[in-house]
Amino acid sequence: MLAKRIIPCLDIKNGKTVKGINFENITDVGDPVELGSLYAQMGADELVFLDITATNEKRKTFSELVTRIAKHINIPFTVGGGISTVEDVSVLLDCGADKISVNTSAVRNPQLIYDLANNFGSQCVVLAIDTKFIDGEWYVFLNGGRIPTDIKTVEWAKQAVELGAGEILLTSMNNDGTKDGFALDITRAVSESVNVPVIASGGAGTMEHFIDVFKEGKADAALAASIFHYKEIGIPELKRFLKERGIEVRI
Repeated sequence: MLAKRIIPCLDIKNGKTVKGINFENITDVGDPVELGSLYAQMGADELVFLDITATNEKRKTFSELVTRIAKHINIPFTVGGGISTVEDVSVLLDCGADKISVNTSAVRNPQLIYDLANNFGSQCVVLAIDTKFIDGEWYVFLNGGRIPTDIKTVEWAKQAVELGAGEILLTSMNNDGTKDGFALDITRAVSESVNVPVIASGGAGTMEHFIDVFKEGKADAALAASIFHYKEIGIPELKRFLKERGIEVRI
């Protein structure tokens, strides 16, 4: 059985790590280089860096900051935010990213997924989906959760994988920052509809929530931010907890 992955997330705004609730009320939680280095030392399986306002502010990701973080970590590093071309990805891979995450630009131009997979391999291409539950259905949102679409989340995930996405990073906006648990239903629905790994994001608050998302949500990895940033849960403790309960993790 493949080990389940624990992935801290650095949401970046103006060069600082930030965190919000339901994509709003953003507060500063620290230096991204220090946090990234700390999480790598603590046994995180991967690190995700999302420049959360790059698309909305119509600019590129902070490549210099990506370089600084990459120098301090020895685990797979995924970078997202404002990526819209093959050239953008070349720059970030040169800066030390291992994988890149595309969201809004991929919805607006699905060909981008194919082009990136063709140039860099599917294993490099993570499709990030920000999703919200409205009137009985999960829909895709763009521009850091600011713009609704009529695209259904499961259908978009399936299309993206057909185009070459090698992984799905699925964030429930309803659950984000609430610490009430992951959105198990949509996570399971996406996991069962695609043949690539699914990273669940949004809502982690207790160690039990990770068990739920791995067992019931069928996620391959779980991403969290505030519980790690505020030291409410330590990564080594979380992994021991999961292993003791029969979840395969790398210790």
